[in-house]
Amino acid sequence: MVAPPPGVRAVPADWWERLVARSIEGLVVGVFYYILFIAAWALWRTVGLLAVYGDWLPGFSAWLVVGLAYAGYDCLAHYRRRRTFGKAIMKIRLAPAPGRRLSLADLSKRALLYPGPLVLVEIPVVNLVVGILVFAVGLSILIDKPLQRGLHDRWAGSLMIKDPR
Repeated sequence: MVAPPPGVRAVPADWWERLVARSIEGLVVGVFYYILFIAAWALWRTVGLLAVYGDWLPGFSAWLVVGLAYAGYDCLAHYRRRRTFGKAIMKIRLAPAPGRRLSLADLSKRALLYPGPLVLVEIPVVNLVVGILVFAVGLSILIDKPLQRGLHDRWAGSLMIKDPR
């Protein structure tokens, strides 16, 4: 086991543990997205909006609902239990950075930076900016040594750590 960095009492979670945790959650979010997409497509087609606005409306509607729900879940799960279900499976959790306390406002800022932008994924051109932002968050986890904090962690004053084994 790797020793924790100076000033940190726990071992930071590895990048791959965080990736697997988010991937597990992404699968569940994807299922909800497709269910909502089909429902939105049927609704918008029935009321005639699909013919007016085109094919992007069901996807945007579904991402808006699912993205907001996922960001809200991310914030509340970290506030209540310091982990989401994917992180619980991977045995990692959120902790305050050394010398900090995590408030609901901090966790809201964290969720606003990631996964919040996923709400905008269906908007042309904006989706490129969202993709770059999500890539930057992931890249920042890889290059930040030794704490492996993403941009969203830095902004919120948080740190992902491994559970004591």
